[in-house]
Amino acid sequence: MSERIAEQKTARTKRLIRDTLTELMEEKGFEGVTVRDIADQAKINRGTFYLHYRDKYDLLEQSEDEIIEGIKQIVKEIKPQDAIAYTSQGEPFPIILRLFEFFKENAGFMRVVLGPKGDAAFQVKLKEIIKQTFLQKIAKVIGNKDMLVPEEFLISYVSSAHVGVIQHWLETGMKQTPQEMTLILAKMTLLGPGYVTGLKK
Repeated sequence: MSERIAEQKTARTKRLIRDTLTELMEEKGFEGVTVRDIADQAKINRGTFYLHYRDKYDLLEQSEDEIIEGIKQIVKEIKPQDAIAYTSQGEPFPIILRLFEFFKENAGFMRVVLGPKGDAAFQVKLKEIIKQTFLQKIAKVIGNKDMLVPEEFLISYVSSAHVGVIQHWLETGMKQTPQEMTLILAKMTLLGPGYVTGLKK
């Protein structure tokens, strides 16, 4: 077996295991899931599971880290000025669009892990990524002297709001397209709640 084929087989097996964990977490919550449950439902033996993961906690951590790393790769070159330019023209910003497409590709796992039967620690990781990649860059471009509120409160407010919007979209079945969600989030972030509700024109 060539190295490439072996890598593809490993990737498929790991995706199967993660998808099975997702289904079981939705059914009974993470604490109620066992490695035997995962192996039985995925129709693999436990030896195959332990070939890739130490235990179910390692599986959850690796799965979350893959999502976080995927987000980092997408947003690493983000420039706030470009986001503002696209939004002002009513166009979805390509990097955020790709981000929502990534969320959609991983919707099952993300919906469960961000939900009531998921892992509260993942929300913290997601907020931290938003703080590091989006908001601190925006704050750096604007400069503290131009801010109307303390930077730390702005960053906390917007990071929590972003996670809430993503959660709601996933929980309600992703009725809006990634393009629509890109514009919705950009308008709320860049124009503010007061403006988008019509309170301030």
